[in-house]
Order: sequence, then C-alpha cells, then structure tokens
Amino acid sequence: DSISVVGRNNSNNFDLNRNFPDQFIQITDPTQPETIAVMSWMKAYPFVLSANLHGGSLVVNYPFDDDEQGLATYSKSPDDAVFQQIALSYSKENSQMFQGRPCKNMYPNEYFPHGITNGASWYNVPGGMQDWNYLQTNCFEVTIELGCVKYPFEKDLPKFWEQNRRSLIQFLKQVHQGVKGFVLDATDGRGILNATISVAEINHPVTTYKTGDYWRLLVPGTYKITASARGYNPVTKNVTVNSEGAVQVNFTLVRSSTDSNNESKKGKGDSTNNEGASDPTTKEFETLIKDLSAENGLEAFMLRSSSNLALYRYHSYKDLSEFLRGLVMNYPHITNLTNLGQSAEYRHIWSLEISNKPNVSEPEEPKIRFVAGIHGNAPVGTELLLALAEFLCLNYKKNPAVTQLVDRTRIVIVPSLNPDGRERAQEKDCTSKIGQTNARGKDLDTDFTNNASQPETKAIIENLIQKQDFSLSVALDGGSVLVTYPYDKPVQTVENKETLKHLASLYANNHPSMHMGQPSCPNKSDENIPGGVMRGAEWHSHLGSMKDYSVTYGHCPEITVYTSCCYFPSAAQLPSLWAENKKSLLSMLVEVHKGVHGFVKDKTGKPISKAVIVLNEGIKVHTKEGGYFHVLLAPGVHNINAIADGYQQQHSQVFVHHDAASSVVIVFDTDNRIFGLPRELVVTVSGATMSALILTACIIWCICSIKSNRHKDGFHRLRQHHDEYEDEIRMMSTGSKKSLLSHEFQDETDTEEETLYSSKH
Repeated sequence: DSISVVGRNNSNNFDLNRNFPDQFIQITDPTQPETIAVMSWMKAYPFVLSANLHGGSLVVNYPFDDDEQGLATYSKSPDDAVFQQIALSYSKENSQMFQGRPCKNMYPNEYFPHGITNGASWYNVPGGMQDWNYLQTNCFEVTIELGCVKYPFEKDLPKFWEQNRRSLIQFLKQVHQGVKGFVLDATDGRGILNATISVAEINHPVTTYKTGDYWRLLVPGTYKITASARGYNPVTKNVTVNSEGAVQVNFTLVRSSTDSNNESKKGKGDSTNNEGASDPTTKEFETLIKDLSAENGLEAFMLRSSSNLALYRYHSYKDLSEFLRGLVMNYPHITNLTNLGQSAEYRHIWSLEISNKPNVSEPEEPKIRFVAGIHGNAPVGTELLLALAEFLCLNYKKNPAVTQLVDRTRIVIVPSLNPDGRERAQEKDCTSKIGQTNARGKDLDTDFTNNASQPETKAIIENLIQKQDFSLSVALDGGSVLVTYPYDKPVQTVENKETLKHLASLYANNHPSMHMGQPSCPNKSDENIPGGVMRGAEWHSHLGSMKDYSVTYGHCPEITVYTSCCYFPSAAQLPSLWAENKKSLLSMLVEVHKGVHGFVKDKTGKPISKAVIVLNEGIKVHTKEGGYFHVLLAPGVHNINAIADGYQQQHSQVFVHHDAASSVVIVFDTDNRIFGLPRELVVTVSGATMSALILTACIIWCICSIKSNRHKDGFHRLRQHHDEYEDEIRMMSTGSKKSLLSHEFQDETDTEEETLYSSKH
C-alpha cells in the first residue's frame, strides 16, 4: 500500500503527527490519549536523541516542520547544524537514501541532496512530534522515512533491515557527540536538579536531571557554555568539542552571596539547634529522607515493608469504628483516637493520630493531615487511609524507615468526614450522587466559610484546621484521576502557586498513570489534565472548599486527590487502587520533612512564639510553642521576613533542596524604633520639645504674675481714694451735695486711680 490513508489516523480519526502543541499556530483538535502518553513519557525521562520512523519516502527530515507563515520554506532551528549532522549520519549509510532521488516513479521531480531535508522545506506540517520534542524537552528528534511504500510486503522486511542496519548503528553513536557532565552544589557536592545549560549564540538551553547530569549535542567547534540554577551564581566555561565523542564538562556552582551569608549564619544560632544538627540520629534521618527522595527510593522502601493488607471489602461506619478501636488497642504506644464531633445524625467523626508520642505536643516535628470521605459517595479515600494507617502500624519497629517516619512525624488521619452520606451511598454506583451530601443535603465542600453551618464542617475546622499547626494536608475524593491544588474559588493570582503545584505534581508523579494526564473516565473520555495536576478553579470552580479554607485560615497547603473515575467502585478494585496510591501517599510523609524548618529567638536565646513568618511577601505562618516553625516550599530560593511585637523585623533568604529540609535560625534584636523612627532621634526631639514647653510655661507664669500684681495695686489705691472721699464728705457736711460732687469729679479723667480703674473694667 503506497498511497492509502486507511489506518493513518487513530480511532478518533485524528492524525497524531499533527496533534502536538505547535510554536506557530494553535492546534484546535483535542489532544489525543496517544499524544498525551508520548508527551508525558518524554517529559518523565531525560532523553537525548530520538528517531521517528515513518514511511512514504526515503529521506531524513529534521526540525522545524512548519514556519510562521505556513509556507513550504526552510524553517531553521537554533541547532540546524546539529540536526544536519544527525541526519547525514543516517543517510550516508543508506546508499539509496543518500542519492537523494528516492521515489522516481511516484515523485519524479523530488530531490533531497544527500538524502536529508528540512521538514518545512519539504512540506509544512503544524503540530508535529519532532518540533514539540525539540522545543519542550532536552531531546533532539528527526523523522526517518524508510521507503516509498508505506506498507510493504512482509517478504521485503529483511531487505529493509539490511538497508537500514548500519544507519541505525551510526544514529546510536550520535548520542555521544557534544558535551556531557554534572552540575554540582559547591556546598555539599550534590547534583542540582533542573539547572540550565546554555550555549552562547545557540538559543536552546537544556536542563539537568535528578543527579545533576546533562547531555548537550553539539557539532565540533569551540563554545562558551554556561551552567546556571536558581539561587546559585552562574559559571561559564570555554569548551572545545571534537568528533571523537562527548567531552565531559562538570560545573560546580556556588550559592548566591545572600544565600551563602544565611548558610554561614546558621551555625551562630541557638546551641540546642546545633546539637540537634550534629545528633547522629538526626543525621541518619536526613540520610533516610534523601534516600527515599532519590529515584526508585520509595520502590525499594516498599519492597522491604510488610504489606499483606486485606483490602477485600468496604467498611461501614460501624466497621470503621471497630477497625480504628482495634488499631488503638493493638498499638497503644503510637496511636490515639479522638472524636472531633458528631455528624448531623450523631455519628462520630474520628481522628486517628499516629506518632511515637500521640496526643503530646511536639512543636519541633512536622504535622500532616489526611482527610477522606468529604463526599460520602466516594469512599475509596476512606479505605486507602485505613490501609495507610494499618501499613504504618504493622511496620513500626519492624521496618527502620517506617519507624523513623512515625517517630519524627505527627500523622493525623480523618478517614470519614461525612459518615452520614457514606451510609446512604451504594457500592458500584459509579456516577450516582446519592450520599454526596450530608444528612441535611449540604455539600460539605461548599461549607468551609467563616459561617460554617454544618456540624461536620465545624468539627474539623475548630479541632484541626484552626489549630494552625499542620504543615501539609491531603484530601482524598473520587470522580476522576488527578490532583488539584488551591484555589477552588476563582482568583486572579495564587499565592505560593509554585509550591502548591509542586506538591500536587509530587503525588501525581508517584502514581503509575495519574501523571499522564488522561483519566480516561467513561463520561469524560476527552479530558486532558497536563501532568495530572490542575488548579481547582480550572477544573470545577466553587466556593467554600476545605482546601481553600485550609490555606487561607489554617496556613496549611492542601491538595485534593481524585483516586478513581468511579465514585464507588467494586470492592474487588480496592487492592489495585491501594497499589496505585500507596507510593504517592508515602511520598507525602517524606515530603513533609522538607521545606524550611525554622527557630526564632531573641538575643538572649529566649524562644519567641506567635511571631509572624512572611514567605515571599505573601504566605504567612506563625511560630509555635518553643519558637519553631515549619513550612513547605518548592525547591529554590525563597525570601523570609520575620515579625514580632517589640522586635526589629528580620529578613533572610533560604535555599530549599528537593531532597532535604533547610534550616534557618532567626535572631531578633529589640526594636530600636519608635513610630518607625530611630529611638535616638525620637528621644532627642522629645527632650527638646519638653525643654521648650517648660521654658514657655515659665515665661507665661512670669507675665501673669506681673499683671496680677499691677491689678492688685490698682484696687488698693482705689479703696484708699474711696476712704478719703468719705472723710471729706463728713468734713464738708455744711456744703451742698451738688457742689461737693462737682468738686470731687471736676478732674476725674486726670487722676491716676481712675485711669487704672477704667482700664481694668
């Protein structure tokens, strides 16, 4: 078959090689499951070189496959020279291909010099796989057309093998051209994940993998290569590449000056903290977290664990209560069962704590919360959390890793938040909403507000969320296979989005299929969730969700995991669902020990509780009893501002690793500012002001005293004059009253006494 298009498209009738996201145009066709699977696979592994084997001609074509105008013209990539070298390495070993005139009978005018061509120069293909690979991953991909006949006869296959055998071997050798090496942290020698390798004048960086390893294909020549990573000073080296194989070039990066200063200050903190850092058991636990964070670390951990769990049926409310009481009875030293409150129909809302000191405050240890059953018709999460609790208890003191995790973590499990709804739901009801709400018909995931109306909501808010002492919360639900992160409500910006998405991606990436982003639910067959994670509002926007409330008022990041397409699958599926989610659930127990562990004190060493820690000028947490705080953050550099009443605000930066916790000690100085001004200035101004006030008061007092004396003297003289006047009246009694008065007042305006009297009145 040379020209037929039967079978060219997938079962949905879409051409997969025109289905990938394109740099120039918007691909409007829905992304197909095959496309999603390949994209997820390519992003999951650090491929270096790829060949897409095709049919219909005899040529190697290389990126780009299309151009901005959609024309059949040469569309040059930044690595055009590398692609030509790769393509020629293949065509040279295939004599017919190298001649450049592959299909004379079908396409007599077609000519490819040396058997290679730029994709767009041949014909324009938007949405091609090779362009997406080059632009979105570290991988260089070419498309190899193996023959003019697309579906040759089976008897011709040996001939095709002989024609292409040497070409394939030469192609494999091309992966060993260019440069390779590691990017390492100068402080501890560890590899740096996602460091960027840039080549001057070639606009196509590649990134490092988990151990800091990288491969960068280049043709022979001299290059200026730069390694950079967030929080580090970049390093540039001149490198000469030859044709004899990849040149190894390692880069050692030093943390940026601000971060280095903070690292050097860590040793100056409280002596208790330093002792803890050098404690052999602490070092051992740090090593465990690194080991479990490494590739295949959790797989090895699970293989060493006893996991013979009997997941063969669902637990009713009565069965669940008996199961939890049985765990506490059998493992009293590491478990504590608490009733958070009662449902609308008076069923207990159980909370199980697993820790080496249950029900004892240990503020220096991170605290993680698992919640399931907020929708009673989706009980898979309940069964997974019961299995997790049993797994931890069974392996305590038997498996060293489980023992250390339990000893150093406060694990709180709420297996069924909506027990009333759970009692109404029916097994094998994959789409039924019966039991989704509580007994009063309220969807509990819309009731997490400041005016929560339902008893179930109030119970978990008042007894867990508002305690503000959790570092991470994981909620399990059903109806799809993905993870959502805050917010569920529509918002313009999401504070701490990088960290929230990182936590969601961590769960999805440890799940065998969730990270592929194709839940394949029967009622949503075309649903595409990139990476298996999505912001809640972009999936199903609603107000009053538990994770929004947890982030806003509990100062705790929360993700929601949707474990299966079917709300209430048959019990026979529980073992496989546990197997799928076990690694992801355990990864959360490991992740809660990362981020930043902090200790806040004053200069005397006194711990400061209830200090406000502001992260990246947005997220706020508070120090616990003893001055401790813990917050999860995505790997990279983060800004920390610490605020406490009576102390100067402190600022620092911290570098967060992907496989270990970072420690920071914040030492407060007594606040030396009054009304935002330096104390010395305020005291000086206050003293001058007080002196001026005293001087002014003295002057006013003196003036008033003088005036008061003059006033008193005037009245004294007036009284004396009056007495003389009465004496004269008596002495001149023989004269008339009229003449007397005339004599008395004829010069009244000239008398000093009257002048003074008039002035006073």
